[in-house]
Order: sequence, then C-alpha cells, then structure tokens
Amino acid sequence: MTDILYMSKLYMPTLKEDPADAEIASHRLLLRAAMIRKTASGVYTFLPLGKKVLAKVENIVREEMDATGAQEIMMPALQPAELWHESGRWDDYGPELMRLSDRHDHGFCLGPTHEELITSLVRNELRSYKELPCSLYQIQVKFRDEIRPRFGLLRSREFIMKDAYSFHENQESLQETYDRMSVAYGRICERCGLEYRPVEADSGQIGGKVSTEFMALAEAGEAELVYCTCGYAADVEAGECKCTPTMYDVPFEKIATPGIHTIAELAEFLNIPESSTVKALAGKDEEGNIIALFIPGDHELNDIKADHGIGWFMLLSDEEMLEAGLVKGSMGPVGLPEGIRVIGDANLKNLPKWTVGANEDGFHIVGAELGKDFQIDEWMDLSTVKAGDACPECGLPLDGARGIEVSQVFQLGDKYSRTMEATYLDVNGKENYFIMGCYGVGVTRTLAAVVEQHNDEYGIIWPFAVAPAHVCVIPLTIGDQDVFPVAEQIATDLASLGLEVVIDDRKERPGVKFADADLIGWPLQITVGKRGLADGTVELKLRRTGEKRDVALDSLHDAFEAVCANIPEDPAFDAFDSLFA
Repeated sequence: MTDILYMSKLYMPTLKEDPADAEIASHRLLLRAAMIRKTASGVYTFLPLGKKVLAKVENIVREEMDATGAQEIMMPALQPAELWHESGRWDDYGPELMRLSDRHDHGFCLGPTHEELITSLVRNELRSYKELPCSLYQIQVKFRDEIRPRFGLLRSREFIMKDAYSFHENQESLQETYDRMSVAYGRICERCGLEYRPVEADSGQIGGKVSTEFMALAEAGEAELVYCTCGYAADVEAGECKCTPTMYDVPFEKIATPGIHTIAELAEFLNIPESSTVKALAGKDEEGNIIALFIPGDHELNDIKADHGIGWFMLLSDEEMLEAGLVKGSMGPVGLPEGIRVIGDANLKNLPKWTVGANEDGFHIVGAELGKDFQIDEWMDLSTVKAGDACPECGLPLDGARGIEVSQVFQLGDKYSRTMEATYLDVNGKENYFIMGCYGVGVTRTLAAVVEQHNDEYGIIWPFAVAPAHVCVIPLTIGDQDVFPVAEQIATDLASLGLEVVIDDRKERPGVKFADADLIGWPLQITVGKRGLADGTVELKLRRTGEKRDVALDSLHDAFEAVCANIPEDPAFDAFDSLFA
C-alpha cells in the first residue's frame, strides 16, 4: 500500500496568474502548479510535487539503462582543469564552461559533461580486452553558463542529465551498444508519453562523427528538423540538403540593380523566384585565406557544414570584405579577385546558368554560364536543409517541424582515449586506444518537454507514468461527517491497490480545488459530494479528455481492482480509459 498524500500538508503554493517572465507553456505551468521556483537566472528549485515527477523520470531512465547492462556510478561535478587540458577542450569548449579556482589556485570547472573524467577513471582501471565492453552511467547535476538562459528548464544553467559512456575493443562492439542505447532512448521517450523522432545530428562540442538526437516534437522547441514518410529524419544542422534550383534562362547580361543588396530584393526586381538566384558569402579559413561560397538563393549557409568541409570557417566582416576587394551585396563568381578559393554548393553543380552579383556595387549578372564565364574550384554540401527539399533517401519532399532535444547518442571513436592516453591490452598483449560511445538524456529537459506536449488552457496533463500522483480524491466539504470519511476510505482503498493517491483536504471552495486539480494535472479526479452520496455515487473525471461519469460507490473498488489488474506495462495515458468505456 502506498502512502496517501494530504494536500493540506503539502508544500504546494500554486499561482493563479502567469509569471511575467514565463515565455512558454512548460515554464509557465511548472511555476504555476508549484513544481519549480526560480532561484536565479537559469537556476531552479524543485518543490515537492516537481521532485516527485523528476524522480519518476529518473527511475524510467535508470531502469532502461540498467536493462542495457550499463552500471550506475556517481562522479564529482567539480572536475580538475588538467583533465580538460589533456583532452584539449579547456579552451575549445568556450565561455559556457564554468571555470573556478580553489584556495591553492588550482583550476577546476563545474562539469557540463564528463568525457574527460570518465576517461581518466577507466584508463587506470580497465586494462584487458576481457573486461570489454563496459558501460557506466550516472544521473547528476550539470552546469553550463548559458549566455541567455530562457524557457525555464529547457535552457538553464544548472540541470540534471543522465550521461553514460561505453568502452570497446572495436567499432563493431561500439555499434552494438550504440544500437542498444538507441532502442533504450526510444523506450524512455515512449514511457514518458512523448511524441518524438530520432534524427541525424551533429556531434557539436562532444565530438565524434556519428550522432542521433531524440527530438520531442513541440512548437516551443529551439531545434528545427526535417522528416519524411520513408522514416528519414534529421536536425537541419546535420541533414543533407537536396534541392533543385530553378534556372533563369536568359543570355549573359550585366544589368544595373541600383539599391539591390539582398536575394529577396533581387528576386523581386527581376520578377523571378529566389530559387533562381545564387547567394554569395565570403569568409576565411584558419590560415586567413579568403574563400567565396555560393549557395542556392532560397537557402541559408550551414555554418557547421562549412566548418566541417573547410576545417574552420568564419565569415568576413564588412571591413575585411573591402580589404579583399569584395563587394557586399553584389558579389559573384564572375571576375573575382585572384587567389580566392571558390566553393559551390553541390546543388548548384547541375545549374547551367546563374543569376549572381557582378562584383560591382549596383550591378548583377544574369545568364552567367558555369564553366564558360566562371569556374568553381570544388563542390560541397553547404546549405541548411529545409521543408520541401528532397529526402536524401527516397526523394520525396521533406516535412518540417520544431523539436526539443531531450537526448542524444554519440559514437566518439578514440577522440578522448587517444588524447588522454587511455589504452587496454588486446588478445595479443598489444596496447590499443579504447573505442568510446557517449549517451546523454536531459532529465529536467525531458520533464519540461512532457509539459510542452501535454497541457491545455487549464494546466498540465501528466502522463500516468510520470504524474506526481495517479488519483486526486476531492471531498467537497471537509467538516461534513458524511463526506470526508467516505473520501478518505476511497483514498485508502485505491492506495491498497497500489495507486498513488492524494486527497484534497484543504478548507477551500470547490472551485479552487477543481482549478488546482486541473492545473497540477492529476490523471484522474474523484469528486465526493453530499448530493452524489445521496444517490450512492461519486464523480470520476479523466484529466486527459475532460470526460466525466458517475460511478456507484459500492462498485468503485471492483472497478479499480480490474483497472489495476490490467494496467499495461509502462502506461503513458491509457491506464484509466477503461473506466470511461
């Protein structure tokens, strides 16, 4: 039997009004429903109800990790700077890394992630191939000094993450664990009631060459993704761009375009679609060499692709463009200054004629022929994919959506083991670098994503699996000796069946109790009142649908006993549906 929660004793100061600084549903409702409180910018305290939800998300993550064979550990949040110097990330990670010194002037950081620390741990402990593969994980507070914390738990400076790390002899072993972890991550999303998509992703600051993000679909999501009915999905930062520019088929001509400096202005001036123009950008590589990039006019440059393809790339400032002899807003491939490396987006390779800048302010060229009027030194995938582009796997048009990145899996290879000299002895007694994988779940972010997907105008709609309690019993009058004892007996009966029950024993008006029940989002509400009891009934309300029905008091125990006997494994929402069939 589970303990019954009495709301009169719960610390749950709900709010009637939306907080002024809460921009999105999850931030607004978690504050109003007394789940969290802001401590500082991007730093939050979890109140009792929020902590209960958080613990349930953590337990789901823990169960799925244990099922993969991973073993739980706990590493310190405070990490020595020397480990980050070994990996080369102390300077590379950027200002998001929270750095500090102790009284002895030793450098430390508050861990945003733990690749360095876990690698330093196993290099002294795992010595033989016989001990591999090995997977270790933790659920712990992380720190990132976000330049602009916002959206509550979605972009905060202190957050809870599950990070796992695996160590292998070879790529085949890594792939097996990577696939197993990917399945577990899908299960975590499903058990939390999330609509999600696994998408191709860029590895970012973590490193490695193969990565998949698990995106919870939500308009409030900061990430953009594309997907196809064939099953393909990708973050727009990582997805391959397959588009078909439309040719403006006219003879070569240099035309005056006074005051025209953008693609939109040029397309309107010529009365052609933006897809018939070519966009030019100028940048430099790590050695300072000038590079001209050309992409379809209706697309944007993907900075990550440019970095990967070139090695390092930064756009030129206006002053640097002038020094290089380039004209902002009128740059093109015809008559570029000598010595500039020219790279074209691969989607332009089969476009015979280009509409481009003339490298002279106030002039553009139409009908410039590739291979005749200008040359391209090399071709790359440079553009950011968008909805409507062709799926790289089946060719159908891609759909677009926004998403919240709730988790990500990485194949790190030997990125950290090589730089930090972490080796094991193989079957021949030879030292080899570990092949590593990394697997992260944003626990607090997952909680917020659930609220983003599951809410209405009245409040949160918690999935059964992560709700702070399953059932709220609402006695309409507390002092009445006919009503409250019945409500308390119902709560006791349901708790004996294994359900988590809260009873609203506060001396509040019924309207306040109903409003708070909807705001907090208990999956099922049972209202006990004098009028219903006179007829031998109580009222059930399913929060997810708002559906209500009266149930005979003398059949209530049997009805819930049947429900509890048939609750599906890891239910998201349908645990109480049979009560309303």
